[in-house]
Amino acid sequence: MEPITTVSGRVMPLDRDDVDTDQIMPKQFLTRVERTGYGEFVFHEWRREQDFVFNDPRFSGATILVAGRNFGSGSSREHAVWGLQQHGFKAVIAPSFSDIFVGNCIQTGLVPVQTDPETCRTLRQIAEDAPETEVIVDLQATEVRWPRGAASFEIDLQSREALMLGLDDVTLILHELDRIRDHEAGRPAWMPHVDRATAQ
Repeated sequence: MEPITTVSGRVMPLDRDDVDTDQIMPKQFLTRVERTGYGEFVFHEWRREQDFVFNDPRFSGATILVAGRNFGSGSSREHAVWGLQQHGFKAVIAPSFSDIFVGNCIQTGLVPVQTDPETCRTLRQIAEDAPETEVIVDLQATEVRWPRGAASFEIDLQSREALMLGLDDVTLILHELDRIRDHEAGRPAWMPHVDRATAQ
């Protein structure tokens, strides 16, 4: 996973609340063995509607999705995150997210940006009025910026660090391996230990 400090790009406005993972990535596409090729299936059912925002050429190439509250609810589905990324999104901004969805985002490098509902409405309106407007998500400053404004956003310290260092759970463990070994070395002999061969 590549380290991320900022994400910049145009916005796609998705003015819907309670968008669950089955709507993002329908279940019929979960049987695929590959981890690639999911971008074309994102919001598969909704894209049949002619006026759905994904079919609007003004937002083609947008890299930041701005949605409503409770985005990514429902079952844990990494495929939903893969699909959003493979469609071209690098960040999702919403007033609230499912915790499981956020966890999957952190593991794959899709930046989840939780900010207040008014900021989300402002960004969606900016996209409607001026689709070419560039928005910046700054992880270092935990701030979203646009030409005439800015707002802070919430992300826990560990998730922020993981994104900025490009660490998923496996690489995070490897990153802390010396500390893990030191901890194991200091434990009493009668307590369970990690086998040294498996920790190398």
